Amino acid sequence: MTSKDHTILADDDGPAAEVIHPRGTAPMCLVCEHASAFIPAKLMDLGVAPEHRHSHAAWDIGGRALAVALSEKLDAPLVASRVSRLVYDCNRPPSAPDAVPPRSEVVDVPGNQNLSDAARAARVAEVYEPFRTLLKTTLDSFKTPPILVTIHSFTPIWFGQPREVELGLLHDSDDRLARAMMSKRPDGLDARLNAPYSVTDGVTHTLREHAIPRGLQNVMIEVRNDLISDANGVARFADILSTMLTSALATQEAT
Repeated sequence: MTSKDHTILADDDGPAAEVIHPRGTAPMCLVCEHASAFIPAKLMDLGVAPEHRHSHAAWDIGGRALAVALSEKLDAPLVASRVSRLVYDCNRPPSAPDAVPPRSEVVDVPGNQNLSDAARAARVAEVYEPFRTLLKTTLDSFKTPPILVTIHSFTPIWFGQPREVELGLLHDSDDRLARAMMSKRPDGLDARLNAPYSVTDGVTHTLREHAIPRGLQNVMIEVRNDLISDANGVARFADILSTMLTSALATQEAT
């Protein structure tokens, strides 16, 4: 399903990743690994059925909009992928089997099945490595060490089971920021630590790759996507999360 040399992105597809609000002055770097549902034409939709190409299987619904809103509100740069996670999941290392998923929940991805080593290597080279390099370069550009915040959304129904949690704050080995933010959660919001996923699900690669080795405080934010499916929901959670983040950081500075 690719050309003979296994290239993926055409010249007019643009880069695999971008920095939004690059001149933001806050000591904070936002990341959205699953910001796009774009599948390059060379991959012929990966054989995915039309109804699934913009579903939660292909990207984090509302994630990019929320990340952009937070970037503006917090005056922080945002590194975002421009390619669907069905092509390559930038929150997974190349060694992870689900970095190029042959199936996502109930969605089959024929174009990812039985890939040759060369075809898989092309996904890494054209999607993951540019994203990884851009994030590294962005972090290197800060004059003082920033905090790193990744923005995600999750489906309210997973394998037929409803999820009650509305906001998840996930961490890897460094739980400082996640716990500080939890202490600032608003009343009436079902917010939980390490839900609906945790480190055991292999979802903290970005934190582990880019934040922990640098000693940066970090957190992975997960918002249930039905709550950010429109502009009002995005604005509401941008307010909630910006307040939680700034309050948590202010409390840490005061102690």
